[in-house]
Amino acid sequence: MANSPQARKRARQAETHRQRNMAQRSTLRTFIKKVVKAIRAGDKEAAAQAFKDAVPRIDRAARKGLIHANKAARHKSRLNAHIKAMG
Repeated sequence: MANSPQARKRARQAETHRQRNMAQRSTLRTFIKKVVKAIRAGDKEAAAQAFKDAVPRIDRAARKGLIHANKAARHKSRLNAHIKAMG
């Protein structure tokens, strides 16, 4: 394992960052699932509101490097397309 003080510190930091990233990624997935659930239920108003709440979370995750910028754009585009198609 880590023997030098620097390596021990980096191991501590890596664990802290890993746990924070997991929590943020989980929150992101939950927000996306809320939109998908509303779309499947056929509730356009709820879906639009859930999408409005999810977009800043998706953008923040991309900005922090949690997900790739293209993945964030893809999620937003597909969710929005599903909402618009609900008619």
